[in-house]
Amino acid sequence: MGISSSHTGSGVTVITIDYPPVNAIPVRGWFDLADELVAAGRRPETHVVVLRAEGRGFCAGVDIKEIQRTEGFDALIGANRGCAAAFAAVYDCEVPVVAAINGFCLGGGVGLVGNADIVVAATDATFGLPEVDRGALGAATHLARLVPPHLMRALYYTARRISAEELHHHGSVYEVVAPAGLDAAALALAEEIAAKDTRVIRCAKEALNGIDPQHVHRSYRYEQGFTFELNLSGVSDAARRAFLEG
Repeated sequence: MGISSSHTGSGVTVITIDYPPVNAIPVRGWFDLADELVAAGRRPETHVVVLRAEGRGFCAGVDIKEIQRTEGFDALIGANRGCAAAFAAVYDCEVPVVAAINGFCLGGGVGLVGNADIVVAATDATFGLPEVDRGALGAATHLARLVPPHLMRALYYTARRISAEELHHHGSVYEVVAPAGLDAAALALAEEIAAKDTRVIRCAKEALNGIDPQHVHRSYRYEQGFTFELNLSGVSDAARRAFLEG
């Protein structure tokens, strides 16, 4: 349980999220994920990273129960900084990151996927940001990398989910496959890239990040300023309590 990684021997490092029952990641888990991604990208034998999850969903976001049961704002600050670190580690990983998405991908999960290089999803995969219903903000930066601007706003304000098929229509999901074939499809794509000269691919990753019009790290931190404002005003605490009691 937790964050683990393995190397296939064909240039692919597979990093797995495993926090039953819904992969709501605790503070320490976000930092562990960031560490694994950074370490994988720095290893010469890693040419591509596949980011996947065990269980019925890829990620339910931050562990709200951990935040709610922790006195003061330490857990909130930790989750915010941990998410920022993990999202950045996906984006800045020295090699391409292929995200393999099963089931639900919510909140911080969208942050990870929005910063990935390529997304492969199962037919049962859905994506959404329930933040406004939890009295928080965040990851609009990353949802905006998956859908057009007006759709992003509609999804954000309503907290509705969007399917893998719909994201495939918008071009942000590369391939949609049956759940049983998800890992194989993601690995096959990763191995195709891994077979190329890693020196060229690493330069390509850096070059593509360099021409990206969106400064993803700065914009995410800007969003989080409003999450802190909502927490200080008591709005977030009431929303989280209602969610957990509901």
